[in-house]
Parts: sequence; structure tokens; C-alpha cells
Amino acid sequence: MSEKSIKISESYIENEKLSKLIMKFSIPCVLAMVVNALYSIVDQIFIGQGVGYIGNAATNITFPFVVLALGFSLLLGDGAAAFYSIKLGEKNKEEGAKAIGNAISLMVLLGLIFLVIGYIFMEKLLWSFGATSTNISIALDYMRIILIGFPFMILAAGLNSIIRADGSPEYSMLAMIVGAVVNIVLNPIFIFHFGMGVKGSAIATVIGQILSFTISLMYINKFKNIKFKREYLKLDVKVSKTIMILGVSSLITQVAVTAIIIVSNNMLKVYGAQSIYGSDIPISAIGIVMKVNELLLGVVIGIAIGGQPILGYNYGAKNFKRVKDTYFMLIKIATVVSVIGFIVFQFFTQSIINLFGQNNALYNEFALKSFKIFLMLCMFIGFELTSCVFFQATGKPAKAMILTLCKQTFFIVPIMIILPKFLGVLGVLYAGPCAEILSVIVTGILITSELKKYSKLEV
Repeated sequence: MSEKSIKISESYIENEKLSKLIMKFSIPCVLAMVVNALYSIVDQIFIGQGVGYIGNAATNITFPFVVLALGFSLLLGDGAAAFYSIKLGEKNKEEGAKAIGNAISLMVLLGLIFLVIGYIFMEKLLWSFGATSTNISIALDYMRIILIGFPFMILAAGLNSIIRADGSPEYSMLAMIVGAVVNIVLNPIFIFHFGMGVKGSAIATVIGQILSFTISLMYINKFKNIKFKREYLKLDVKVSKTIMILGVSSLITQVAVTAIIIVSNNMLKVYGAQSIYGSDIPISAIGIVMKVNELLLGVVIGIAIGGQPILGYNYGAKNFKRVKDTYFMLIKIATVVSVIGFIVFQFFTQSIINLFGQNNALYNEFALKSFKIFLMLCMFIGFELTSCVFFQATGKPAKAMILTLCKQTFFIVPIMIILPKFLGVLGVLYAGPCAEILSVIVTGILITSELKKYSKLEV
């Protein structure tokens, strides 16, 4: 890319009207995140209709390992994207390019590590994730195939963050949409036409991931702000360390989600067995709730991450007023989306549940309670997640990490373990809103303190 076009791109981020800029970056990012969430939801819809809630319970058991792998992908992808945006603002493109090369090399290595560990410890992992004697065989069938796609999934997700930071959110969106559409088309063909059950769903998902990876990889020769060189793939300890520090909050988010799923599965397995629902119905239902909630999370995170290049560039350029203005606009948009999500989850619950093809009365009863209780305070997630991305984008990984740990680990996991002792299986559901209240308080304290510093630095 010519120096003239690079300067135009940088000037665009620095001077363009914020509403227009946020739309340019966030809309494609939102679509990409939603499409990514659809991978899991589409699987669950067709598996629910073709196999039943036992099939959904089985695939939910494998989900923690998928989320964990994605977390390491985002550790490198989001970290490299944040570092790259900051370096562009500082006019230091060479360092930004090194970060991208290092991230790619590390993602390849991680993909292979997850593949090997998954196959060696597969059954032990599934039992620890909350498998039951009813669903373990189906879970094994699903995981044996889904693991093949891990290296492609890790690279595709990580590269998407980097592509967005380079100012090409439309391209990252295309990569995700192509893979998801193929997955959606192939799922019913493999499950119903060929009668392959969960194996067919897993094959469809892997094929989609390979296509997304292929399109993302093709971007290496299309960077707008740098010319990518093979030498950048050589690992640099200092650069790799910086990437991981900046991306650690994304990893912690996914590790925390993994912990929540594992703890909730095991709590539902134990306390569900003591209730009229049994173990598999609660595990299946909460899995559906969490994956449907991923759509809302995808929109909110997409809005926030879409603003990451704007926040990072202007922070690097020391334009603190524009950083603040960007944050407040992102918060307003994300909060509106969160409130819409709350309305849908509370008032259109049965319509959502019906998508997954369940006619079991007990299943429907517990699924309704799961949506209405667990997502009771989801209208606050826009404020929380946008604040977390704000800290990450402006080079404050420690604060981003604190917010993530409070929301996803320090609060919800202990509450999820304690409440069932008093409320039985429903205690797992009430842990959601209880943790949300505490998280909002911590987020408010940290962001207020940070914004006061920015006010003093404005020129």
C-alpha cells in the first residue's frame, strides 16, 4: 500500500465523525461475532430436532474445551490487534507488523497443542466437564470430529481480530460469514439426509471453520498499513510477551466462561439428579441459554471491539478527548442492545425454546426458568463488556483483567457453588443475576477513576 493511502487511513481514524467511524468498524465486527455465535446455535438447533435434548446435553459437555481454545486464540489475536493499533498511532509500523507475525506463529503452535491434548485426554476431559453415563458416548462421537477443526478455528478467530485492526472489518466479516453459511447449509444435510446425528453436525462445523481460516489467511498479502514479510513470523520474546499482556483479558474472559460452564454442568449434574428434572435436562437447558446469550454477547462485544482500533489509535496519538467520546458513544449503543436482549429473553422465551425442537414438558419448564432467572440482569452487559474492551484497547490490561475476573470468576463461580446448597438446582440459575450486580459496582468504580485521569490529560 502507498504512503499516501496509509496517511489517508490514519487521518480517517483520527478525524472522521465518530458515529460514522464506529458504524464502519462495528457493524462488520458485530456481524462476524454473531455469525461466529451461530456456529454453536445452529448445531444445537439441528441436534435438538434430530437427536433430542440428550444430544444437546452431550455437545454442551464438549463446549468448555472449544471456549478455552478460542480464549487462547483471542489472547494472541486481540493482543496483537491492540498492540498493532497503538503502534499505528505512534507511527511505529515495524513493531506492529512484528506483533502480527509473532501472533500467527504462536497460533499455529497452539492449534497443534490443543489437537494433541484433546485426543490424548478426551474422555477424562469430558467426565470433568460434567458428562453423564447417558450422554458420554454421544459427547465422544462429537468431540473426536470437532477437534480436527481446532487449529483452523484458532487461526481464523485470531486473524479476524488482526484484520479488523488493520481497518478491514468487512473482510473479517466475509471470512466468518462464508464459514457459518456453509455450516448452516451442511448441518441439516448431514444430520437428516445422511442420518449422521451429532457426527454430521461436527463435520459441518469443521468444514465451515476450514473455509473461514482459508479466507482469513489470504489477507496476509492485503494489509493496508504494512507490507507483511515472512521474517515477521520469527518469534521475538519481547514482542510475544507484550502481545500476551495486552490480550490476557480476552483469554481470562474465555477461561472464566469455561470455568462457569464446567462448574454449572457439574452443579446441575449433582443437584439436578436430586430434583424432578434429572441431570441431562438442566445441562441441556443451560447450554441452550448460554449459547443463545452468545448472540447478545456477540453483538455487544462486536460493538466494543469494533471501537478498539479507534480507541487504540487515538490513545497512541494522545488524543484523550476523542478516546473518551468514543467510549461514551460505544456505551450508549451497547446499552440499547443489551436492553433489547433483556426484552427478548424475558418476553419471547418460549419462542426461542421452540427453535430447539423439544416437546418434553419438564425440559420446557426448566428452560423457561433458565432464561428468565439466569439472564434477569443482562441489560448491564453492554456497560461491563465495553468498559473491559476500553481498558484493553488503551493498554490497561490489568484493569481489563480485574473486570473480567470479577464478572466471570470471583463472583459467579463461588455463588454458583454456594446457592444450590440452599435453593437446590435453581441456585445455579440465581448465581447469574447475583454476580451481575456485584460486577456492575466494580466496573463503575474502575471506569470512573480512569475517566477522571483522562479529563486531566485532555488538551
